[in-house]
Amino acid sequence: MTIVDPQLSLTTEHLTRAFLTEYPQKSARELETLPSQDVARLLQSQPIFVVKSLWKYFPVGTSDSIFEHFDPGFAADLISQLDSHAAVAMLSRVTESQRESVLGALKVKEPYLARELTELLRYPEDTAARMMITSIQAFHDHLNVQEALMQLRLRRGKKSSIPLEVLYLVNQDQQLIGEIELSRLILADPMEPLPAIAKPLKVTLNALDHKDLVLEKFEGYRTNAIPVLDSSQHIIGAIRSFDVYQSTKEDLVSDIQSMVGAGKEERALSSSWFAVRSRLPWLQINLLTAFAASAVVGAFEGLISQVTALAILLPVAAGQSGNAGAQALAVTMRGLTLREITTRHWLKVMLKEVLAGFINGIAIAVTCAIGVYVWSQSLGLAFVIGLAMITSLVIACSAGALVPIMLKRLGLDPAQSSSIVLTTVTDIAGFMSFLGIAYLLFDMLPHG
Repeated sequence: MTIVDPQLSLTTEHLTRAFLTEYPQKSARELETLPSQDVARLLQSQPIFVVKSLWKYFPVGTSDSIFEHFDPGFAADLISQLDSHAAVAMLSRVTESQRESVLGALKVKEPYLARELTELLRYPEDTAARMMITSIQAFHDHLNVQEALMQLRLRRGKKSSIPLEVLYLVNQDQQLIGEIELSRLILADPMEPLPAIAKPLKVTLNALDHKDLVLEKFEGYRTNAIPVLDSSQHIIGAIRSFDVYQSTKEDLVSDIQSMVGAGKEERALSSSWFAVRSRLPWLQINLLTAFAASAVVGAFEGLISQVTALAILLPVAAGQSGNAGAQALAVTMRGLTLREITTRHWLKVMLKEVLAGFINGIAIAVTCAIGVYVWSQSLGLAFVIGLAMITSLVIACSAGALVPIMLKRLGLDPAQSSSIVLTTVTDIAGFMSFLGIAYLLFDMLPHG
């Protein structure tokens, strides 16, 4: 029988807490390697301020998995420590039953915050309201400088994540009417009324504005934060540039997953069943498109039986066009995601990709033709594969640019289906160009 020394247990607990507090990033990396339920059990034994310092260092998938194992009361305590933007994002990713349990526990402890988060969760995803935080510094327009500074000192302990360089001015109806630079507030005459030192608003956002518009406004105005208004022009929060950056980064990652047929919500630690459910439908669709490419090869069955060397070179033709199309798709998707281009730029983007495909096609054609000639000793076969390379790369690059733009123009998610459509186009283009040119130049090919 093992006897546990209480003093040793207490010392171990203190050392663990000290390490988690002093080295939160390193601690998070170490905890990632443990089962989620064990991490949740450990964190629930720590003060909430320790867990909060660790939480931002966990990847989304890891934090979601750990959060699932928290008791509702502890989960509510953690949610109350997060920015409203982070809290809403966390609650939107959990199951509906867990969300209700956490909000129920939060309603007992902090009813105002529970109501606030419930309201924010009602806004559609990908809107400004889902990206904003509600802890802002706003002052009524009837105050003077001295009164505002006094209120600011009293709010020192209040959680606020908006940079204090800019404060917001509201009227008696809570409508936003201006902004005040902190430096100007400090240097102003104490009895000066706040409206006298306020500046007109540079830019605002509506709660229902799409996140694409949010990104566009941040790019245009280069500001740390933009206030968010409801339909009555009441200020309800603000969006930080940091959150926009994080959202854009997450979009890029999820777009990469979607482009290859994996669900946007799937994480490295997601269950196998979840992975199957998100991937299988796209694999089935990809199978159907593969049959379409096979049908092209089948149409030239007679030609292939007479010139068997064509069958050997088919993977070369399809592979190069697929790679070229994927490169063009990646660049175009990045441009669409970061708002560098819109659907109006389709012609300019396509012409650029046509030229790139043509030049790359010539370079690849020369290399490929030399290799095929050395292997087959046939100038005709080398000429056919070279010409096919140029043709297929031009088509593939054009498709890589146009497919996502066309899908976005149609109101579809280009990340969700671009890869499937492009694979079909590039396979058919590679096979059709190679076998079609071979059919037209049949007399130049070696038979047998």
